Amino acid sequence: MLKEELVEDKLELIKSGQNFLGILNDIKRRPEDAAFELGITLEEINLIISGQKTVSQEILEKAVKIWPVNARDFYIIRDDCPTGIKIMTMKESEKSSRIMDRAGKHYYEYRDTAMSSVAPFRPEWIMELCYVDDNNPNNPLAQWNNGHFMHQFTYFIGEVNFYYKTLNGEKKVAIMNTGDSMYITPFVSHTFTTRKGAKQNGLILALTYGNKLTGDIQQELSALSTNLGSEFALDFSSNKKTSSSLLKFHREIANISLEELSRRTNILTSDLESFEIGDHIPLNNDLKKIATALEVNTRDLMPNDKIEDRVIIKHHNDGKKWYFPELTKAYSFIDLASTVTLPYSKAFEVEVLDSQNNDLDLKAGLHQYIYNIGDTPVKLTWEFDGKQLSKNINSGDSVYVKPFVRHNFRGKGKILILRIGGKIVGDSQRELSFVGRENAKRAIAETMQWFDSEGKH
Repeated sequence: MLKEELVEDKLELIKSGQNFLGILNDIKRRPEDAAFELGITLEEINLIISGQKTVSQEILEKAVKIWPVNARDFYIIRDDCPTGIKIMTMKESEKSSRIMDRAGKHYYEYRDTAMSSVAPFRPEWIMELCYVDDNNPNNPLAQWNNGHFMHQFTYFIGEVNFYYKTLNGEKKVAIMNTGDSMYITPFVSHTFTTRKGAKQNGLILALTYGNKLTGDIQQELSALSTNLGSEFALDFSSNKKTSSSLLKFHREIANISLEELSRRTNILTSDLESFEIGDHIPLNNDLKKIATALEVNTRDLMPNDKIEDRVIIKHHNDGKKWYFPELTKAYSFIDLASTVTLPYSKAFEVEVLDSQNNDLDLKAGLHQYIYNIGDTPVKLTWEFDGKQLSKNINSGDSVYVKPFVRHNFRGKGKILILRIGGKIVGDSQRELSFVGRENAKRAIAETMQWFDSEGKH
């Protein structure tokens, strides 16, 4: 076993032990309580907590029988990029090639690109093998999918037709070229083809991601049952319906009648009824009164600024362009398709402008996917655990970068950057910030029992 693998295994054991201690704290078990209930020695419990021993399958199975926990609570996410970055070369990507047939004909060639166990996205390199000779959305050669659970950002290379269905089931086609991009919400039926006369097969870089609904959230919804879980999906089809749905939801979970809410806010019951049936959206002053009465933040009762289409298309020429940093102008950015519904998803086409400045001038508090879409290599330099590392990223290579890793790109070339917040940003980030940075360290990796047995004054 390589030295790096030994280090990774040791770190995983330590994290597993910290996670085990966190579980014991949550269910208010001292190590000696856990040892007694699990039928093992206190020494073995302490070895697990200190990261010297794994939680055996036997211990896990007994724990889920006697404690209100799930088996998955004991498993930690495997960190497959211990230096903060994971790179997949074009040659490695080519080895993953597989042809997907539809209606008995070759339709797509799929390849993997840089993918990490800690990242929220599943990036796909997809070549369109089907050619069409018109832009008719009902072309019989276009083979549609059923939609999928993941959000999807797509960057287009070459002459590609993008087919999609609207909310009412109408088929549409968007004529896309190199540099164009789009975003689609989950479960939108769609497909892609190459246009006849193209010099080469069309290509898309499709980055799918689950945002907030995957993992624990999806598991909780599933455990509630399909019908009960679906009740959480409020009517967000318009601003008025969004506002009324949020007001009613927060009032009902607090078991406050309209009459009681009227007494607390000095707003007429008839006006509150009007808000809840969606006739009117409360003005800011009334909204603040309602939020105070329900003991929530005003933002929890507010609809999004705008209602967007389920499919957002952005042509390359429509993107805003700017330089960054302002002083050195090391990069030229162009923004790509995005949605206000997912404020922590950012996509850019970036030209690396051969700066001679060595500053690590890029850092983002989001997971990052990077693909070298140019014809020339660029040099990636980054810092992790006090060490500076560098690697050439050739044309067709892809990279995953952990949040907050300081880095730069040097040379002259063009890259695609997609940034995704994952589960941490938004409400989770607000909660972690409320807990505080010092306490956050214990929330991330528990290091002590919740009380001192010797007493504390």
